Amino acid sequence: MMKTVRNDFPILNTQINGRPLTYLDGAATSQKPWPVLDAVQQYYLTENANVHRGVYTLSEVATKSYEGAREKVQNFLHAPSSRNIIFTRSTTESLNWLAQAYGPTVVGQGDEILLTYLEHHSNIVPWQVLAQRVGATLKYVKLTADGQIDLADFAQQLSPKTKIVSFAHVSNVLGTEAPVKEMARLAHQVGATVVVDGAQAVAHLPVDVLDLDVDFYAFSGHKMLAPTGIGVLYGKEVLLEQMPPAQYGGEMIEEVGLQSSTYQELPWRFEAGTPNIAGAVGLGAAIDYLEHLGMAAIAAKESDLMKTAIAELSTIPGLEIYGPVDPADRHGVLSFNISGVHPHDVATILDQAGVEVRAGHHCAQPLMRYLGQAATVRASFSFYNNQEDIVRLVQALKTVKEYFPND
Repeated sequence: MMKTVRNDFPILNTQINGRPLTYLDGAATSQKPWPVLDAVQQYYLTENANVHRGVYTLSEVATKSYEGAREKVQNFLHAPSSRNIIFTRSTTESLNWLAQAYGPTVVGQGDEILLTYLEHHSNIVPWQVLAQRVGATLKYVKLTADGQIDLADFAQQLSPKTKIVSFAHVSNVLGTEAPVKEMARLAHQVGATVVVDGAQAVAHLPVDVLDLDVDFYAFSGHKMLAPTGIGVLYGKEVLLEQMPPAQYGGEMIEEVGLQSSTYQELPWRFEAGTPNIAGAVGLGAAIDYLEHLGMAAIAAKESDLMKTAIAELSTIPGLEIYGPVDPADRHGVLSFNISGVHPHDVATILDQAGVEVRAGHHCAQPLMRYLGQAATVRASFSFYNNQEDIVRLVQALKTVKEYFPND
C-alpha cells in the first residue's frame, strides 16, 4: 500500500514554480487524501443538516455521522468511552480551554505549573495567562545535549506545589518524543494533572491514552490528514466532570431559566453552538485511512525517510542539524541551519525549486533562545513523502550553497 499511497493525494501532482511539488511541511499541516476529501464532499452533498436538534431524517443522519466520528476518535486513542472525547477547533483551543476552565479549579496562588523548553506557544501562553491570573509560578524542564527532555531535571522540579504538568508528546521543532508514560507516573506521584499536546504525534505514532495514563490529551485534525478547524480534547471522565464549560450558548444546555441554567452531560456540555460537523466527518475518514495503512507501517516508512534525510543533509558543508542525530529518536521533523545563510533565504531558494519547507521560529521562541538561534529551517516528513523528495531537497540545498559560495 505504501508504494502507491501518493496516488491518494491529488495535490502532490501540483507544480510549484514549474517544478514538481515537494511538500515538506507536514508539521504545519498535512495534505489530504481522496477518502477524506470525498467524505467531506459527500457529507455536504447528501447529509448536510444540523446535529442533535432535529427529529427529521437528514438531521438524524448527520448526527449519526458526527457521533460516529467521535467513536472513531475514542477507538483511535483507546479511550474508555466516547464521553471522554470533546470536539474543539484545534489543539490550541483545547489547551486554552484547559487553562481557562480547568486550570483555576486546581491552581492557586503559590502553586506551580511545569512545562518544558520544547513547547509550542500554544502550550506556553495559556499557562502564562493562568499563572498571572491566580499568582502561580511557571517552571521549565531542561533539555539534554541532543534536545530531549531531561528526565532527571523533570523529576527534581516536581513538588507538592506542582499542580499541572503540560508538555508536547513530540516536539514540532526537533521531533523528539517525550517519555510520556514515565513523566505521567512521576507527576501523579505529587498529585499533578498531566496535560499532553499531541499535535505532532497522532499522525506518526500509535497513541493509547489509557496506557500512557495522561489526564488530558489534545490534538488537531489538520495535522493528521483531516480538514482544518477540527480538534480533539480527551480527558479523564472524573476531571471533565469537575471542569466548567469554556463556552456557553445553544446545544450545551439542558434547561435555561431567566436567572440560571443547567448543562448537558458529557461530552456535549463543552460543545456550545453548531459544531464543525464536516470537519468531524473528515477526521473520522482520516482515522479510517490511517488505520487502514497501519500506524506501524507509517512509522516504519517515516523512519526510513528520516534516516536518509539525516544521512544526506549531514554531508552538506556548513549545515547543522538540531536535535537527535539518531533517526530513531525523532519523528517527522528535521530542523537545521546553513552557516551564514538566513533561514528565510534558504526557504525562498528551496521554494524556487518546488521544495516547500518552513523557516522561522516555528511558534517556539523559548526553544529557539535555548538553542541560541533566532530561527531554523524545518523540513517535516509524512508517509506520503518519498526518497525522491529527499533528493530534491538535497539538490536545492546545494543550490543554496551556490548562491552563498563564501559562507
